[in-house]
Amino acid sequence: MLNLSSSPKNTGYITMTHADKSSKKQTNQQKNSVGIFADIQNVSSIKGKGDLLLEFAQSKGRIDCKNVYYNSHYIDQVCTKNELEILGMKGVDVPDHSKNSADYRLMADCIKLFAPKPLPSPNTIILVLGDWDYAGLICMLKALGKKVIIFAQRGSENPKLIKLVGNENFYFVDQLPQLVDNSNKTQPKNTAIVSQINCKEAIEYLIEAIKTASSQGKPTVFGRIDKLMRQRCTNYQGYLSISTDDGNKFKSFSQFIDVAVKDGKVRKQNQELFLAELDILAA
Repeated sequence: MLNLSSSPKNTGYITMTHADKSSKKQTNQQKNSVGIFADIQNVSSIKGKGDLLLEFAQSKGRIDCKNVYYNSHYIDQVCTKNELEILGMKGVDVPDHSKNSADYRLMADCIKLFAPKPLPSPNTIILVLGDWDYAGLICMLKALGKKVIIFAQRGSENPKLIKLVGNENFYFVDQLPQLVDNSNKTQPKNTAIVSQINCKEAIEYLIEAIKTASSQGKPTVFGRIDKLMRQRCTNYQGYLSISTDDGNKFKSFSQFIDVAVKDGKVRKQNQELFLAELDILAA
């Protein structure tokens, strides 16, 4: 005789199993970690596109490392480094007169990141370079099961690097605007369960975040302010969670900042934010 009473239990078990697998998959996606290593000597065209690089990296997971390598003997590299540091990246000076002085330091730092330690290493490594000297590092990272994404400078890239990572993981720096725009277009599909906050509320939390960073003596750069806003407001989950007055979404955090500046509440200077009311009091 067929025991029908066992069917619901089996069905429930199967449902719970699928739900558990789905939950684990989402958790793994949330825990995906990203490391950025940029060689200014090889890719000077990253200047002016640091915010786009960080936005692209954020679409791949949580950024745990963002190093930019430069030679302080060259003023153009120092200027680019200063711009990227304002965005929250870490400048690493390699004051060597040799042509590729940053290569060995970048590779050494990247390898250290994967040395045995309590915390897991990044799953995805974004390399901003184009020199074939990095081929050994890339092969090692891939052997460790890491996803490697390369951004090179158009016209100075080594074609062999494309074969190492594949066309789907090789880009030119000047493609960043299009890549970020395409990523933003796909976001609404995943934002159905994202909490919403209106623009007026978001600006209030923006002001509080600027005050907090200033009181701590820390630079009020975009990345830090965004992080503080997330900590203070559970409904704020990045610029895509802000609804504009006309019901649309912001295309970037910078666009939201521009609205706050136009509103007269804050002002922007070299990617740092300041309260407009402080300017009034100082006057």
